[in-house]
Amino acid sequence: MPVKDELTRRRYEKLVDRLESMMRAALKPQYEGYYGQLILSADDLAEMGELKNVRRAAREAGGRLGWKPSTHLTGGRLFVLDERDVPEEIEQLAAKATAETLDRTWRERQ
Repeated sequence: MPVKDELTRRRYEKLVDRLESMMRAALKPQYEGYYGQLILSADDLAEMGELKNVRRAAREAGGRLGWKPSTHLTGGRLFVLDERDVPEEIEQLAAKATAETLDRTWRERQ
């Protein structure tokens, strides 16, 4: 393999590892790996390289975590989301947590 191709491959693998680490760190343990998401800012994207490569690396990193990853570019940010169907018990847990957060926020504003 030519040196340039080997260097490109190594950079890509390092990017996948970095994104996987970021995705893993963003997971909430109580959701058992579901509801995964990662939001990369325009600055993050500029640092990481070409958008097509970042998207491909993000999908690969998500796949390593068992996600059904999708990427969406909106407002200069890249959203990486886990699109798997969520088990009902995890969905109920997340709904309860969301309701509690909204209730607490509403009370703080009163």
